[in-house]
Amino acid sequence: MKPVYLDYNATTPVHPEVADAMEPYLRTHFGNPSSSHWYGRQTKAAVEKAREQVAEMLGCATDEVTFTSGGSEANNLAITGYALANQERGNHLITSLVEHPAVLEVCRFLETHGFEVDYLPVDRAGRVDPADVKDAQRAETLLVSIMQANNEVGTLQAVKEIAGIAHAGGAVLHTDSAQAVGKVPVTAAATGADMISLAAHKFYAPKGVGALYVRRGIRLHKLIHGADHELNLRAGTENVLEIAGLGKACELAAQELEEWSKHCAALRNRLETALCREFPDAVVNGHAEERLPNTLSISFPGISAQEIMARTEEVACSAGAACHSEGVSMSHVLSAMKVPSEVAMGTLRLSTGLFSNEAEIDRAASALAAAVRSLKG
Repeated sequence: MKPVYLDYNATTPVHPEVADAMEPYLRTHFGNPSSSHWYGRQTKAAVEKAREQVAEMLGCATDEVTFTSGGSEANNLAITGYALANQERGNHLITSLVEHPAVLEVCRFLETHGFEVDYLPVDRAGRVDPADVKDAQRAETLLVSIMQANNEVGTLQAVKEIAGIAHAGGAVLHTDSAQAVGKVPVTAAATGADMISLAAHKFYAPKGVGALYVRRGIRLHKLIHGADHELNLRAGTENVLEIAGLGKACELAAQELEEWSKHCAALRNRLETALCREFPDAVVNGHAEERLPNTLSISFPGISAQEIMARTEEVACSAGAACHSEGVSMSHVLSAMKVPSEVAMGTLRLSTGLFSNEAEIDRAASALAAAVRSLKG
């Protein structure tokens, strides 16, 4: 019997309808979208159809959607591209301590090239205080980058409010929405963002493709130079096969958002209730209400998450701390939230998905409970 998969925040299986949408571009339609002949026109049409599907989900225009190789590239293009294209106006950026490395490392890179970055703290629930954004903003602030949803604890940020603050101070807002698509509304209107990053493999499409929403009027310095593909923002022949999959996944996410969200939340809550009932001292990390419907970050104080996972091979999940020869390192998210080390070291991230079911949840809860009991004993 396969392990119960509870790591949907790491990656998701490809939805059957997404696979079906991709199949013709794997077997039949192989033309280069830049070619003017019949073969090229077939794949060009596929790329533009996908662009329409992404734009429909985001509630934006098709010329505001650029395809990338994934969420990391989208974040790089948004942050570095905007900073380089607008550096005559300032050299200051604002982000938070709980961002994904694909944002934090970009900011650290820019710090080595003359930019200044403020890394805002978060509260115990993992939320940025919008007032801190306002306090950090100054005349030379170009961009604020705050994620819509945290990948580890599921906390949702007040991105719409933060966008208003950024705009009032003359800056733009970028949000990394990789974890939010298919779980909560991700639109230009709902976020107020000027740029939104997407990663296809987080919502039932293949790895290796993503998209960046760029509001009209935003100037970016392109990072991959060559021909004028993707609205002259990203050179390179389009990955038609995976772009078609991303487009279909966005169509499904827009149509099925409420159903997917309810399904994942019901199973997450079932798992959380079972584990908290068994272990009253367990700590649930993240915001109690403002969090992703599928994400459970739960800590078992005094024991190691790595040991729990070693004793429950029938459950696939992630740990909130990593063991090295030098010792145990906490995740930067739990550290920023000031979770005590004896709690953080026993943290598991359990994330449900579209293909999870009650029988699997009960099986996982039983296996995890048995492992925790044995370690406590």
